[in-house]
Amino acid sequence: MKPAAYAFALPHCGVAQEYALSFDAGRAYRLLVIPALFDEGHKLRRLSVQVMRRLDASGVDSFLPDLPGMGESEQDLAAIALEDWQAAMSAAANSFNATHVLAVRGGGLLLPEGLRGWHYGAVKGASLLRTLLRARTLAAREAGREESVDMLLAEAQASGIELAGYRLSAAMIRGLQGALPAPRPGVQCIEQDLLGGSPLWLRAEPDADAAQADALAAVIAMGIKA
Repeated sequence: MKPAAYAFALPHCGVAQEYALSFDAGRAYRLLVIPALFDEGHKLRRLSVQVMRRLDASGVDSFLPDLPGMGESEQDLAAIALEDWQAAMSAAANSFNATHVLAVRGGGLLLPEGLRGWHYGAVKGASLLRTLLRARTLAAREAGREESVDMLLAEAQASGIELAGYRLSAAMIRGLQGALPAPRPGVQCIEQDLLGGSPLWLRAEPDADAAQADALAAVIAMGIKA
């Protein structure tokens, strides 16, 4: 396991370097792992890395990039739109010469064109957004304030909003509202039932599950060399 980087064209001008975690031995099979979004990214990062370790042992290189404005990125998330994340993942795929892709949860909204692979735990952008909005209304209620999802959504569409510690632009909000995990040729959807156990993104805190990592890695290792 070692750090890597890929170049990303900034929305307005210039180029930035973004960090990626990699298992890279220059092998023929090279998997781009697109992370889950927002808080789910924290909850599923350990599972993603566990899968990458298992694939490394199976002879598959893999790369887990930071999204601009997330993780170790120095970019301002408030200036990022969903389209920028999509462009960044295409840049990462090109930079790492990816042959396949594994998109995790909302990462499936950022799939680069032309790559075969898998989408685990497909979710609509609007569903992710509504989860963040509900979490804010609950926090507001505990603090003695009344906020509604509809009121917050109207604010977010007009001027952006802070949700779960993430400052999101109006463009990001609009992008999430309309983003769907559309079926693509060569991209197989992986449902939770195939892995067993309860989804890690539903747990209160980041967690791990070796059995789920084994199952997900096995699906990819068998499929990537088929």
